[in-house]
This record gives sequence, structure tokens and C-alpha cells, in this order.
Amino acid sequence: MGWLWAIIVGFVLGLIAKAILPGKQHMPLWLTTILGIGGAVIGNWIAMGLGIAETSGIDWGRHLLQIAAAVLLVFLGEMAYTAARGSRQRA
Repeated sequence: MGWLWAIIVGFVLGLIAKAILPGKQHMPLWLTTILGIGGAVIGNWIAMGLGIAETSGIDWGRHLLQIAAAVLLVFLGEMAYTAARGSRQRA
């Protein structure tokens, strides 16, 4: 069941990241979901390093770190996807 939650959280984080970034992103939804999963993992890792991964109540710090990591990954992923797609169209 853990993999299902990872996909759901990654999907939601990826969509939030796309909404935060300005302009239109041309990445497919599956890539957005994978980058959202990566953002969740990186955000959790940073939160554990800061000692805020497990707190009583809602873990706002961890969630903000997850969103920030997802935004960064979606931004970088969009740049890479656009560059790769552009080089394929020129060939």
C-alpha cells in the first residue's frame, strides 16, 4: 500500500508544483508524477536532517519542504524535457 500512497502524493505534489511555476509546462503527467514523488522523498530527507520530520500534529515544515523540492524538480525536469524534445524536433 506504500507504493500507492507514494504515487498519490507524487501526483498531488507534481500538480501543485506545476500550478506554482509560471507559464505552461509541456511535460507529460507521468513525468510530473515521478518528479513529485522525488520531491516528496527529498523533502522528507531534508526534514529528517533538520529534525522536523515527525512532530505532533500536522508536519507543516515537512510538507513545505516537499513542495519546495517538487517545485525545483518540476522546474528542472521541464527544462530538460523541453531541451530534449527540442533537439529531437531539429534532427
